[in-house]
Amino acid sequence: MDRKPETDRRAFLKATAVTGGALVIGFYLPDGMPKALALRPGASPMPFAPNAFIRIAPDESVTILCNKSEMGQGVYTALPMIAADEMDADWGRVRVEAAPAAPPYFHTAFGIQVTGGSTSVNSSFDQLRKAGAMARTMLIAAAAEIWEVEPWSCRAENGYVLHEASARKLSFGQLAAKAATLTPPTDPKLKSPTDFTLIGRPVRRIDGRAKVTGQARFGIDVKLPGMLTAVIARPPVFGGSVKHFNADKAKAVPGVRKVVQIDTGIAVLADGFWAAKQGRDTLDVTWDDGPLASLDSTTQRKQYEELARLDGSAAAVAATRGDVHAALARAEKKLEAVYEVPYLAHATMEPLNCVAHVRADGVEIWVGTQMQTTDQAAAAQIAGVKPERVVIHTMFLGGGFGRRANPAADFVKEAVKVSKAAGVPVKVMWTREDDMRGGYYRPRTYNVVRAGLDVNGLPIAWLHRIVGQSIIQGTPFEPMLLKAELDMTQVEGSAEMDYQIPNFLVEYKMAPRGVPVLWWRSVGHSFTAFVKECFIDECAVAAKQDPVAYRRLLLVDHPRVRGVMDLAAEKAGWGRQLPQGRTMGIAVHESFGSIVAQVAEVSVSPAGEVSVHRVVCAVDCGPIVNPDTVRAQMESGIVFGLSAALYGRITFKDGRVEQSNFHDYPILRMNAMPSIEVFLVDSSAPMGGVGEPGTPPIAPAVVNAVFAATGKRIRRLPIDPNELKQKHDG
Repeated sequence: MDRKPETDRRAFLKATAVTGGALVIGFYLPDGMPKALALRPGASPMPFAPNAFIRIAPDESVTILCNKSEMGQGVYTALPMIAADEMDADWGRVRVEAAPAAPPYFHTAFGIQVTGGSTSVNSSFDQLRKAGAMARTMLIAAAAEIWEVEPWSCRAENGYVLHEASARKLSFGQLAAKAATLTPPTDPKLKSPTDFTLIGRPVRRIDGRAKVTGQARFGIDVKLPGMLTAVIARPPVFGGSVKHFNADKAKAVPGVRKVVQIDTGIAVLADGFWAAKQGRDTLDVTWDDGPLASLDSTTQRKQYEELARLDGSAAAVAATRGDVHAALARAEKKLEAVYEVPYLAHATMEPLNCVAHVRADGVEIWVGTQMQTTDQAAAAQIAGVKPERVVIHTMFLGGGFGRRANPAADFVKEAVKVSKAAGVPVKVMWTREDDMRGGYYRPRTYNVVRAGLDVNGLPIAWLHRIVGQSIIQGTPFEPMLLKAELDMTQVEGSAEMDYQIPNFLVEYKMAPRGVPVLWWRSVGHSFTAFVKECFIDECAVAAKQDPVAYRRLLLVDHPRVRGVMDLAAEKAGWGRQLPQGRTMGIAVHESFGSIVAQVAEVSVSPAGEVSVHRVVCAVDCGPIVNPDTVRAQMESGIVFGLSAALYGRITFKDGRVEQSNFHDYPILRMNAMPSIEVFLVDSSAPMGGVGEPGTPPIAPAVVNAVFAATGKRIRRLPIDPNELKQKHDG
């Protein structure tokens, strides 16, 4: 990371813009790019910037501009590794900066600037390799011209270009000025993977030291001259609005400077957060609760149950083969179950925040965001300027999990509206309660599954109907991901199941809109893996077969999946004698191009409390850039999924969210943390993602282990100790 203070970096960028040298951050134009970002005549030494992603300065620093947001997942190390390896740069000289919001930094697959879908590394791999190769080629060409030798007789190594025949060498910094005068190659030759020096090796995180020493700057750390801090009073019910309010008491709070109304509520602006919050707390507001005033989780469950009726109720078909109904009719044994998962909050560790400064000539925004392009467009529309007049400074994110990738740009819009209304730069702060009670959620779903087994206990029919709100409906992604009432994100992981079952049907029934919903780490896989892997366990039990052996039979056509499962089972010691009271459960699931299997070792107390002692995880994600990052992502995905499985639940009563903070929406604490072992498969399969695939298997692995311990099948998350206690007592 760039270890300079943020203000210094901004000042630098502004200064270069003023002098006409702003194209230090240039555009990546692989075809037809006439020159590198050349030095201007008479200008002081400037970095060599062969493309939008790389700068090499005379002081030998190599700066990689990262177009993905760093929210703890390690992209500020993994992505620079790719470019630096291809350049043969000195890793000790490599820094990273957040890229500006601009078309050259658009996601190679999504066409906007976004971090999500577990795609950061695999979508950038070829792009950054090419960027690095372009830089290396130009540095070698520069050295060859200086030495008057052929470029092929030179090579790059660890930050230098070498000419071994004459034992000469020049550093990248020494070559930067000369290289900047050359024409970038459009199709530079890439290194052979056998020559990689960084890729595939564990590398310590670039941003780790800054974060543990408190030097890293998150959105919440930003301060600007003249800035006020705003806290917003929002309707307590989604869809509500302000009837009337009196700000006199709020304005009387010392430090409160302004009170302004925007369409989502009333903002109290003060010199700091505490005064703003106290001012908000004293506001006299009368709300119109709107159409969701009677929203209640119990009533909603009945509504979903009705929507899930399998007979005579049409639904969108997500996947089908064979004749599932005929197969069910002739099955030797039939199973049916209902699985339910609740709304979940993202519960990011850094509360939401956004700094915005609306001026007549444009907007400047400092924010931890996963979706710069939509934020930029939303701000431009509000401010009445062109998108290119909106400058976004991407800060470190204290957790995202999808909350900061909102197509509606809710927290950015609010900050821009408040700054525009107040006429000053503002930092809009959300308390954790604000986000927990007024944010966006993983949708609740109600799942009916049926299976028919043959005489050997193997499934010949599988039917799964999913009821839940659509994440995609009403977003710019609707044309791509919502087809004929079918939200593709809500059936992922169920529609493409690997188990060999000849008659198969997956359906989706869209529930009414109302509660704001959003993707949550692993999106649809977060619950479809739970349903699939628990119900297949039920089939194994019905067939009186070992769960691992049963799955192996059904994965005969998917040796890669079976191999990952076998590795997890082997490393966990599946079938071995366990300490008294402990049992194992297994789950395997493919998501985002990666296959993850997990074995959970648990015990259940007489009070029904589940303790997870050990998790063994195996992952095949194809070629690996940084093994440390992959292991860390698996560990964090397991912790994230465990928190949800054991505690996560957002419920509604009288239209209001009942939970508010970590006391009633807990996350896993250190004393409950299991031992985790991660094993990586040496794989040549296409590169998959790792940010999310660690989450889906953990809930079913734990629940299957709980069944082994108690004989009680948990079909509703989070796990309710009362269900298990009753079983123990009974």
